[in-house]
Amino acid sequence: MIIILKPECQPKGPEAEGLLVHLNQYPDVKVKFVEMQGETRALTEIHLIGSTNTIPTETLEHLPGVERVVRVSSKYRQIGRHDIALADVGFNYQGLEFNQDSLHIFAGPCAVDTPANTEALFRFLQSVGVSTARMGAYKPRTSPYDFQGHGPACLPWVFELAGKHGIKVIAMEVLKESHIEEITSALAEAGNPTGVMMQIGTRNAQNFELLKAVGSQQEFPVLYKRGMGLTLEESLNACEYIASEGNRKIIFCLRGAKTQLGLPHRNLVDFIHVPVVKRLTRLPVCVDPSHAVGSKSQGPDGIMDIFHATAQGIVAGANMLLVECHPDPKTALCDAQQSLTFDEFITLMQDVNMIRDLYLKRVEAVKSAGLRSLTR
Repeated sequence: MIIILKPECQPKGPEAEGLLVHLNQYPDVKVKFVEMQGETRALTEIHLIGSTNTIPTETLEHLPGVERVVRVSSKYRQIGRHDIALADVGFNYQGLEFNQDSLHIFAGPCAVDTPANTEALFRFLQSVGVSTARMGAYKPRTSPYDFQGHGPACLPWVFELAGKHGIKVIAMEVLKESHIEEITSALAEAGNPTGVMMQIGTRNAQNFELLKAVGSQQEFPVLYKRGMGLTLEESLNACEYIASEGNRKIIFCLRGAKTQLGLPHRNLVDFIHVPVVKRLTRLPVCVDPSHAVGSKSQGPDGIMDIFHATAQGIVAGANMLLVECHPDPKTALCDAQQSLTFDEFITLMQDVNMIRDLYLKRVEAVKSAGLRSLTR
């Protein structure tokens, strides 16, 4: 059960205190305050965790300071859609809107290699009007002998170059709590020239201590990649771990499910789950066709499988695209076989724009037909 307080009520105000006194008569129910800041209002919720079946909704609704009481049947208390009529879906970061209607392209290498290549990529993205990138400093690899990133040593020049070329947000994977501290420190020392979206990779999808760590900090949004062998429910519950610590600025990323049924691709493309995640939660949804497909193979029509996978995600309403791109893929130290050249990326952008237009036309067609949609 969730109690939503009126806008003027403070978590430590008299109305909230009165509510707590009333709720003390239910000793088996845990009470947790959750505060959110939307664009139009601050929202304070009181989450009642435990057996709430015997708590009368009507009584709570008549107590001072209560705007609304919601019985949550869904297990997604933090990331669910129960309060979208009062709080915004998504979030604003670095002047960019991330919600279930927006679309951003994050391009770059899984693991940065040289300052020259990094600057070339940033300069290129700036030239084509893209202000978001992916940059890996810490890279988990299947083999311990493969390149695993430069670690904190590359952070100063990555952040400096991002600021120089107008890159507003970098998606960067973190593997442990100390990486959060290293990124925070390096950004501050550089003068905060850019922003970071902390990525939880598929190998850490159920690293619950790491999920709690990125959830307990409020500065950086989180890009959560579905676990390669996890069900959708298990992965969404992992996002609930993040949000339960206080950070609800989360984007859910589909990157393919690990199964031999996906061969010859690296993973089975799971982008049909874009609308599923959007209707179950308030989270924007990202797709990662590079890691789902794992190569730049082409069909007889000359179109890469990566492009087709991208189209599947975008036409289903994806809000973010994560794609490998490198100035000279054959020399990339990580995932060279799936990295796009600059020319290939430009073609992908053109394809994305066409598919996005088609998606928006599909939405308008449904509205024109008078079909019911979710409350926004």
